[in-house]
Amino acid sequence: MTISPLRRFMLAAVLWLPFAFFLWFAFRAQFAWPVVQIAKAVLLHIWPGLFVDVLVGADEINQATGQLVAHHSDWLQVNSNVLYNAVANGPPKYAFFDYIINPMIYGYSLPLFGGLVMATPLEKWQRLAQIGLGLVVLFLVQTFGVVAEAFKVLGLQLPEGTAKMHELGYSLEVIALCYQFGYLILPPLVPAVLWILLNRPFIEELTRPADGVSAEPNRETAVETRHQGE
Repeated sequence: MTISPLRRFMLAAVLWLPFAFFLWFAFRAQFAWPVVQIAKAVLLHIWPGLFVDVLVGADEINQATGQLVAHHSDWLQVNSNVLYNAVANGPPKYAFFDYIINPMIYGYSLPLFGGLVMATPLEKWQRLAQIGLGLVVLFLVQTFGVVAEAFKVLGLQLPEGTAKMHELGYSLEVIALCYQFGYLILPPLVPAVLWILLNRPFIEELTRPADGVSAEPNRETAVETRHQGE
């Protein structure tokens, strides 16, 4: 039995996508490292008045008890230059605002793209080239989400940060829009569009009518058949 190219691709995708997500999660610290370094360079060089440092790895703290829950090597810690009141009740005690970001929530585009590429019938060099290009593009997409969240947390979740954003003339609406765009739109959209652009011949093959099947009915044949039936 001959399997159509579409069914063969779908079967390969069903097998490759879970494996790609498994590898991505197993090596999440390694995949997060380039994103942290790019985000650090962007935040510290473009907005040095807002951000002091970006560190690889962060501790998860239970907010109710203050106890250490776990250390995540794939998270990042953002140290800002914004002072805030760290004491909710009692005399004010000011400190610089530090917070953590999980870049993994913006990185699922990597295994999604990788699984699609591995399921596509390509030469070995084509597959390697597409995965290399995809890593570069999707690392930048992931970094956009991280940077947008850094501004969202500082500007929209901290009153002192909101005041700082107004002082610098930054629009809170633009910050919220960038965060939503980087969180909801880019991660699922970019890998699909990138895969389509890089594999147009294969997609055309999938959408091409099967051999021996005409896309449009032959009107002359249909007329002759109708006359013979009469």
